[in-house]
Amino acid sequence: MSTGWKAVRPLRHRNYRLLWIGLAVALLGSGLWLVALAWQVIELGGGPVQLSVVTTAYSIGLVVCVLFGGIAADRLSQRLVMVAADVLRGLVLLVVAGLALSNLLEIWHLAVAAVLIGAGEAFLIPAYTALVPKLLPADELLAANGLEGTLRPLAQQATGPAIGGLVIAAMSPGLAILVAALTYLFSAACVLAMRLPAEEPTEVDEDRATGARALVADLREGWAYVRRTRWLLASLLFGTIFVLLILGPLEVLLPFAVRDQLGGGPKDFGLVLAAFGVGGAIGALLISSRSLPRRYLTIMTLMWGFGALPFVLLGIARDLWVMAIGAALVGATGSAAMVIWGTLLQRRVPDHLRGRIASLDFFVSLLLMPVSMALAGPAGALLGITTVFIIAAVGPALVSLAVVYFGRMPSDEIANPLDPAPAPATA
Repeated sequence: MSTGWKAVRPLRHRNYRLLWIGLAVALLGSGLWLVALAWQVIELGGGPVQLSVVTTAYSIGLVVCVLFGGIAADRLSQRLVMVAADVLRGLVLLVVAGLALSNLLEIWHLAVAAVLIGAGEAFLIPAYTALVPKLLPADELLAANGLEGTLRPLAQQATGPAIGGLVIAAMSPGLAILVAALTYLFSAACVLAMRLPAEEPTEVDEDRATGARALVADLREGWAYVRRTRWLLASLLFGTIFVLLILGPLEVLLPFAVRDQLGGGPKDFGLVLAAFGVGGAIGALLISSRSLPRRYLTIMTLMWGFGALPFVLLGIARDLWVMAIGAALVGATGSAAMVIWGTLLQRRVPDHLRGRIASLDFFVSLLLMPVSMALAGPAGALLGITTVFIIAAVGPALVSLAVVYFGRMPSDEIANPLDPAPAPATA
């Protein structure tokens, strides 16, 4: 069977195909929302600090709710959790779009909406992670990760922002937000259309208690697994530092780098994000078209760390194409590392813990996300945008070397190969 056919094999399953189509459309909406939010803040007279406030609100909603999202994914129907999350996000953006098109929108409205959207995603992501292995055979999970890894940057970071930039330039941010709302509702309809067998309560489900004490016990069980799994703990700690250094500059300062360094507008900002997304799609496709490397932990961590070095170009570029190249390189390495990471969660984490570990992944990795968002604007004003991007580029590379060493990743990946070693050749 050809490599190209293997890459799309999961789409032959109806339920996964519906899930994938809904995800694709919702990711387009997220890309639209990303650009519309930045330019809506600017249109309301805001600057980096105001955009920091709104993006910080989103991250607070995500971080506060994500652990509960993991518990819900392990205890409830993952499909219904995803539908509820998409409906919540769609209705919130319908309200925001109505306020924007009526010229009644204020910054605080965007902040409240961002909290609710973050909360919705906090429940959706662990449910999605726990549901996919139930829809596909084990030998197609790597291909599914590659499909998602290719789709996510193309839709959320490339096509969505590019369409958003065009809609905003031709019409208004409010109309782009309206389109984003409809994409989330479409995604909910796709998930509802899936035909899944009735979920029978398992022995674990029957033995579980309910109430606040049971929630705490669930969280402790997941955290205990992380603490005794060295590669997982080291990876999550690295993710915390990586997000602190990277996310704030990317989400908060990049629109102003485009405006101040290039003299650009929403279309240019959308094109830079599109380059980031196209690079991510290429990275995911390349890493999933072949077997995972034997040194998968080391390569994953170093791809994240040293893959951040082109961030320097975002802070010094005076030409659009230079900034686009830097964004594409960061997107390619980050997305390739994410494909490996998704496979690790599906193949090395027990089934009954997968939802909680996925939520702990997001919680620990994004623990400093609000701090990064909140600091990016003031840091850009105090140090200058160029200096902040240089710090964001060099910091992860240095930290990744320490994580590989102290996490003992080389010995762990040799002791726990994801794929069997090839049989020795015979005469």
